[in-house]
Amino acid sequence: MRLPTPAFAGLSLLTAAALLLFAAADSQAQPRRTANAAPTDEAPVIDGVVDDEMWKSAEVITDFIQAEPFQGERATENTEVWILYDDNNIYIGVICHDSDPSGIITTDARRDSSLDETDSFRVIFDTYRDRQNGFVFGTNPAGLEHDGQVSNEGEGAGGGGGRNRTQTGAGAGYNLNWDTSFRVATSTGDYGWSAEFAIPLRTLRYASTKPQVWGLNFQRNIRRKREEVFWSPVGRIFNLYRLSQAGDLQGLDLEAPRNFKVTPYALGGADRDYSTQDSADGTAEFGVDAKFGVTPAMNLDLTYNTDFAQVEVDAQQVNLTRFSLFFPEKRPFFLENAGYFQMGASQSVDLFFSRRIGIGPAGEVVPILGGGRLSGKVGRNNLGFLNMQTDGLPGVVSANNYTVASASREIGTRSSVSALFVNRQATGDLAGDDDWNRTVGVDGTLGVGQAFTMTGFAARTATPGLSGDEHAFRGRAEYQKKSGRVWLGYTEVGENFNPEVGFLNRDDYRNLDTGWFLNIRPDVSWLRELRPHVTYRGFWDFTGFKQTEDIHIDSHIDFENGAYFSPAFNHTVEGLTESFEIADGVIVQPGSYSNWELAWRWNTNVAAPFSYAGALDKGGFLSGNKTTVETTLNFRLQSKLITSAVWSYNDVDLTEGSFITNLAQVRVSYNFTPLIYLQAFIQYNDNIDSWSSNVRLNWLNTAGTGLFVVFNNTNGLGNELIGPQNRSFVVKYTHQFDILN
Repeated sequence: MRLPTPAFAGLSLLTAAALLLFAAADSQAQPRRTANAAPTDEAPVIDGVVDDEMWKSAEVITDFIQAEPFQGERATENTEVWILYDDNNIYIGVICHDSDPSGIITTDARRDSSLDETDSFRVIFDTYRDRQNGFVFGTNPAGLEHDGQVSNEGEGAGGGGGRNRTQTGAGAGYNLNWDTSFRVATSTGDYGWSAEFAIPLRTLRYASTKPQVWGLNFQRNIRRKREEVFWSPVGRIFNLYRLSQAGDLQGLDLEAPRNFKVTPYALGGADRDYSTQDSADGTAEFGVDAKFGVTPAMNLDLTYNTDFAQVEVDAQQVNLTRFSLFFPEKRPFFLENAGYFQMGASQSVDLFFSRRIGIGPAGEVVPILGGGRLSGKVGRNNLGFLNMQTDGLPGVVSANNYTVASASREIGTRSSVSALFVNRQATGDLAGDDDWNRTVGVDGTLGVGQAFTMTGFAARTATPGLSGDEHAFRGRAEYQKKSGRVWLGYTEVGENFNPEVGFLNRDDYRNLDTGWFLNIRPDVSWLRELRPHVTYRGFWDFTGFKQTEDIHIDSHIDFENGAYFSPAFNHTVEGLTESFEIADGVIVQPGSYSNWELAWRWNTNVAAPFSYAGALDKGGFLSGNKTTVETTLNFRLQSKLITSAVWSYNDVDLTEGSFITNLAQVRVSYNFTPLIYLQAFIQYNDNIDSWSSNVRLNWLNTAGTGLFVVFNNTNGLGNELIGPQNRSFVVKYTHQFDILN
């Protein structure tokens, strides 16, 4: 159980040689498409019907090209797009012609819902034409409002992005939680469906030099055919965020309007902790956020008495490992412009993880007194600065000040360098003498053509009382074409590497990961694609002891009707140098455990009104065996009623003892309109002896603001916890004032 075996060392060398060979053979992209925007003195009526006279003055943008199912062929349905602009807005009109309008599929109407499994239309603007960062706006026939930010072509921290690996959320390449003020309306008819957008210029950042040229692309999904088409052709292994394959938008002669928005909130409610309180405590809060355009390319965001009562609670997880679980950031203030502050390997070595701010070690809510964020461009440089101050919780955590600073620069197409500094300093009466922590890091991306990518980072932390082995670094190379991909990565994390304002899944290790992935398109009418692959991950401590090994053998089977099956087999090794408690009274002893397991996954067509997904893991586990069964049932009534029920069952039988866990989660959403919806999230978890509910009514106005009514309830199941445990009711109203409009 030492360092990699000769076989895997040989595999790694072969992988590295293949990467270098493929990189040398890669060719450059085809010439870019261009489109033109037209000025207008009169704004079109945003009603979803593209029939106003001013649209005729704009160039018709058409000739979309398939990425799926037949890359490079013309779209089977015609799409026409027009772009206008005036001093305040950029306007988009689109007609999605359809030869069978009765076959149009609409799966959801809630703001920022996924547009992947529905008929939809999206546009991406690369306003600085750096070929890596952009703004996305989209909709579906129900008039859904969808907006987001793209950084690093959607790949997120650590690289390794692509069509099926694009990340969302904090530290990710696509930030869905960036919410801005824009209007969209749709209409349907015997021609298909159409949409009109009005996007305020002050919500975008772009160069003040004129005339401007932006990167541009459009994507349309025709879901019943599983067809994805783009205006500027994109390889099927990528997606809309692949800005290095986007076209150009010309004809823009834009002023750079200043931006100043103020968003106050008022909140009232009551909450009760049944373990310490005899009655509920009333609460009343007031706070405010502000956004000010310091320059046309730089925004200052300020927040006072920050509150996130409207955010959905975390989905619970059952941890059967000795490592930390990752829970994504959901708070809007921290998610906006999160790409400026991401560095490391996502969900394993994140140098900055914003959930460390305002959330205690056991999930306690720590008051955020206020803070600010400065982010944007200065010349060709991207700059970010964040400072937040939290209050203290006696007996839990002292008050803290957090500072994060970043600088990055794009160097050619698909290449960049960046630096990051993170500081936590305890403040106030509860602060200790040496209660601080710092992290510094640098990273880079090198893209060669469209297929070869190298990424890497190096970081160091400083913590009072720790010295030596405070480093972490990673290097990764990947070659990716439509026929498949191959990659090789190495990560090292020192024993004393301690990013307290980051996320570290595990420490004190060296990691090798590599694999081959093929994409095979057989000439079979009912089969879309086969994806056979083999991957390897190995972790060793610095003495050479093997901590973890995972050999994954699989072949994804993608059926033409949208169904999917993955019959995987895994060989796993877990090496323990000390015991750990996996469940109450079940303590796994030190040793090395080698096992085989099957890990199958499947689903029916997720765009259908009713769909089913399942998972089965069965085989050896540590000193015994484990059976895991997961079942998901989804039902929707058009785009009005959306429901999902998930049940996860673990039956673990070890030499040290046996146990069973059950986790059930039910989500129900009813959409009165795209901006008014009622959501319920119910969770049952016998592992922590509780069931809980989170019910939210959202009545939105613009940019994610509006009225929020939230009810939270947690009850014991009666084994250790009996009856109500926590209960809260909150009414919150927030409104955005556009001061300069």
